[in-house]
Amino acid sequence: MRVVFFGSPEAALPSFAALLEAGHDVVLTVTQPDRPAGRGKKLAGSAVKAFASGRGIPVIQPERIRRDPAAFEAIRASSADVHVVVAFGQIIPASIINLPTWRSVNVHFSLLPKYRGAAPVQWAILRGEKRTGVTIFRLNEKMDEGDILSTSETEILPVETAGELETRLAGIGADLLKRTLERIASIPLIPQDHSAATLAPKLIKDEGRIDWAAPGIEVERKVRAFTPRPGAFTFRQGVRLNLLKGRLIEAAAPAAAVPGTVLAVSGAGIDLVCGGGSAYRILSLQPESRKAMEARAYAAGGRVAAGEILG
Repeated sequence: MRVVFFGSPEAALPSFAALLEAGHDVVLTVTQPDRPAGRGKKLAGSAVKAFASGRGIPVIQPERIRRDPAAFEAIRASSADVHVVVAFGQIIPASIINLPTWRSVNVHFSLLPKYRGAAPVQWAILRGEKRTGVTIFRLNEKMDEGDILSTSETEILPVETAGELETRLAGIGADLLKRTLERIASIPLIPQDHSAATLAPKLIKDEGRIDWAAPGIEVERKVRAFTPRPGAFTFRQGVRLNLLKGRLIEAAAPAAAVPGTVLAVSGAGIDLVCGGGSAYRILSLQPESRKAMEARAYAAGGRVAAGEILG
């Protein structure tokens, strides 16, 4: 098939690679414009742009695809059999969605209609889901509401971060995409049950601040869901600490203990009081403007002691 591929982040690359491995002809890549990145805020292209450029596949980067006649013409002139969309990052208009014979299909990292939106992986972890998966559906102009072509389900591992789960789902999605395109002419379309829909809006940095008064299980889920981005954090003596890994522990916190109080510091990590008498152990963290480290190393260097209050 002739394919126009729409995508931007690294999570889209397994699907892109799968198309090429299956012998599809990716004739054009559509990705986000270059954005400032890193400490120097230098312009950097998306992971998909680098992947396509390295293989000699033409790339266009519309700022607003809905209002870009040149982008529309480039896509139309590609005469694709199907458009494949994986985490592109913009709303695609119907005039582009409906161009190919098989229209446009989207690889989405949830079991639709649950978790429609930009952050399905993070929200599945935040809500304590035990299972999630990938849905391939026919795109329309509404947010993740199109008819379903295929799904693949998987377990969410107990300590898995959003980044780790997304990487797994990207691989699952790539395999599902190959199998779906092989049968696209005969697959029945399944309408979504819109009454069962849940939303997964983009998470912002400020939402990553840990509320130690929340139950420990919620703290654990938040750290996992916000890792690696946009990041979970707390403060110590006015310095931001990004929390990278931790776990709920069985140690009972004293009834009168203030949430965020350090219960103990050991070779295992830093144990803190959470809401409802629960406790959470920080295993690794990254102090502001420093490298990531194990919590025990930070505690030793920073002389963290029981009774101190974080946050």
